[in-house]
Amino acid sequence: MDQLKQVYDPEIPVNIVDLGLIYGVDIADDNKVNVKMTLTTPGCGMGQFIAMDAKSRIEEIEGVPEANVEITFDPPWEPARMSEEAVRMLGGPAEY
Repeated sequence: MDQLKQVYDPEIPVNIVDLGLIYGVDIADDNKVNVKMTLTTPGCGMGQFIAMDAKSRIEEIEGVPEANVEITFDPPWEPARMSEEAVRMLGGPAEY
């Protein structure tokens, strides 16, 4: 998750973890990492860029031979998935 916190949607100044875009991370017995994530909107033109950045960051971890990042829209992303920190960074209320 620390590596994924270094990945940003270029249009939003918040990392993909705090945005609530990560739906799951699975580490297989052979240390391959599978990530299921979404985007804020299905029409996001930066989706493949974000997924490739996530893949690259995970593969920087020693002992991880490969990472796969799957983009899904089921369930659709909603702002309630964001961390309190992300809400504050985007100008929302400190508590939601």
